Amino acid sequence: MDLTLHESADQLGVHYMTVYRYVRLGLLRADKVKGTWRVLPSDLEAFQQTAVEAVPEHGARRRAPWAERLESRLVAGDAQGSWGVIEAALASGAKLDDIYLELMAPALQSIVSRSLVGELDVSVERRATVIAFRLVGRLGPRFTRRGRNKATVVVGAVSGETHGLGVAITADILRQRGWEVSDLGVDVPASGFAYMARTTDSIVAVGMSVLLGANLVSAVESIAAVRAVAPKILIVIGGTAVPNQDHAVSLGADHWASDPRQFADLLDLIEPAALAATRRTSVR
Repeated sequence: MDLTLHESADQLGVHYMTVYRYVRLGLLRADKVKGTWRVLPSDLEAFQQTAVEAVPEHGARRRAPWAERLESRLVAGDAQGSWGVIEAALASGAKLDDIYLELMAPALQSIVSRSLVGELDVSVERRATVIAFRLVGRLGPRFTRRGRNKATVVVGAVSGETHGLGVAITADILRQRGWEVSDLGVDVPASGFAYMARTTDSIVAVGMSVLLGANLVSAVESIAAVRAVAPKILIVIGGTAVPNQDHAVSLGADHWASDPRQFADLLDLIEPAALAATRRTSVR
C-alpha cells in the first residue's frame, strides 16, 4: 500500500518537511496522486538502503546518482524539483558542464529510450524536454565568460531536425570556453549555414547536429554549401546519426565530435595565429 509523506516520515524518523525535501530533490521517488504525494514501500526501502550505503566501509563517499534523481523529477513533470536537483548537485561540487553532460543528457536519453519502448507516454517525454529547456535557460547566463571572446562559432541542427536541446547545450559550453556563439537552432537549411559562414565576422568554425539518419542528406548539402562560400572554415559534425570520425569525413566534414565537450576541445586546438588572422579579416 502506498505511503503518504507523513507516513514515510514516521518510518524514517524525520520531519514531514524533510521527506518533502527528499522528494523535491529527487532523492526519494514519489508520484503525485490526486494532489497528494505517494511513496511506494519499495521506494522507501531503496532510499533507506542508499542512505546506508552512501559511505562505504573504506570511507570514500560514493557519487550521488544525480542523473537518476533528475530523471525522476522530469518524468514527474516537477520543474521546481528538477531545478532543486541541479542546485543540490552544484552545491555538492558538480561543474556547470557536468550538469549538462552528466546529469541532464543521461536523464533525457533515458526518458527518450523509455518512451520509444512504450514505458512512458510520448507526452511525458515532451514535457520533460520542455522542462529541460527551461533549466538550460536558467543555467545559460552562468556559462558566459568575462573578457574578450576568441572568435565566432556557428552551431545548428540541419534541415529536418526538430530537437534543439543538444545545440543549446553545445552553445553554452562553447561560451564557457570563451567563444562567441551564433546558435541557429533547429531545421537550418543549407543556405542558412552558408549565409552565416559568409557574413559572420571572426568566424572560425561551423558545428552541425544530425540526430536522424534520414537527415544525413541535409548534412551533406549543408557542408557542401559552407565549403562553397568559406572553404577555410572548420566544419565539425556530431549527433547520433554520425557515429565516428570516418563517417564525418565521408560526409565532407573536417571533424566529428561525440559531445559538446569534445567539440570545444577541438576548437581549442585552433592556432592563435589563425584566430588573429580571422580578427584582422573581420576588421577590414
